[in-house]
Amino acid sequence: MLLTIINGLINYLESYLYFEKILYLYHRLYDLRKMKNKQTIWIILVVILSLVVAAAVYYIIRQNEQMQDFIQQSELNKEELEDEYNNLSIQYEGYKLQISNDSLIAQLETERLKVLRLQEELRTVKATDARRINELKKELATLRAIMRGYVAQIDSLDRLNKQLVQENRNVQEKYHQAAQSVSQLTQEKEQLIETVQIASKLDASNITVRGITDKNKETDRVRKMDQLEIRFTINKNITAQPGEKTVYIRIQKPDDDVLVKNPGNVFAFENKQIKYSAKRTIEYTGEETPMSIYWKIEEFLSLGTYRVDIFADGNLIGRKSFKLDKQ
Repeated sequence: MLLTIINGLINYLESYLYFEKILYLYHRLYDLRKMKNKQTIWIILVVILSLVVAAAVYYIIRQNEQMQDFIQQSELNKEELEDEYNNLSIQYEGYKLQISNDSLIAQLETERLKVLRLQEELRTVKATDARRINELKKELATLRAIMRGYVAQIDSLDRLNKQLVQENRNVQEKYHQAAQSVSQLTQEKEQLIETVQIASKLDASNITVRGITDKNKETDRVRKMDQLEIRFTINKNITAQPGEKTVYIRIQKPDDDVLVKNPGNVFAFENKQIKYSAKRTIEYTGEETPMSIYWKIEEFLSLGTYRVDIFADGNLIGRKSFKLDKQ
């Protein structure tokens, strides 16, 4: 642009000097009016006028060519500026899709709308309006500087987000490891508790059942029996909790019915209440403990196979089948 202005000034000076020469020739022609040879004067005048016309035509053509070059260059510069505004608008739109910060998205949208407004104005500005074109170039430089600031913020947020994601992964991994450790410890604890419970479970052995008369004599005839004596031994167990223990027995008849004195005689076993025939409370010290529990016969006992189950601490600790085969 500056080169075009300088060339115009040079052409103007050349034209000015050229017309100065013509003016000098004109004065010389005036001096020749006194010449006696008028034909010579007219010839000189025609030559001078021809030179003036040729110079004017040359100047006009030169100026027109320079103006056309200027207009073409201005149009090219305007198109390049429009492309730069369009690229900047695309960049703003692209960065909006890369972030999730609502405040920063709103700021980017504000700047993008400003770019669109200036881009629309650029479309309506004449390419030869050098002043406004230069102002829009300065606006573009400002918007690019603002964009660089936003890019720096986006990069910073991206790095921070990656850092937080990594920290979150580390925390989740540590939590998962801790959860696995807790689960493993819980499982080991449960297994240990189960092992202790199994080890501490009481066990009854040497179970015998006999009928005795009212004179405390043993008999195998049902009609002479006054009681059934269930005799057994609770084995030694140093892991069992010592203290008071209630031992229950269930006598099951051949028809699977349980002998009971009172329908309310029940105890807890495997999350339900079941009937018992008799019970006895003892003080268990962890040592071998022999004991007997008696059933007073007040009902008719049919012949057949009976079964006695022994319970303590909610566990079945012993079982024995016996036969009554004589009346």
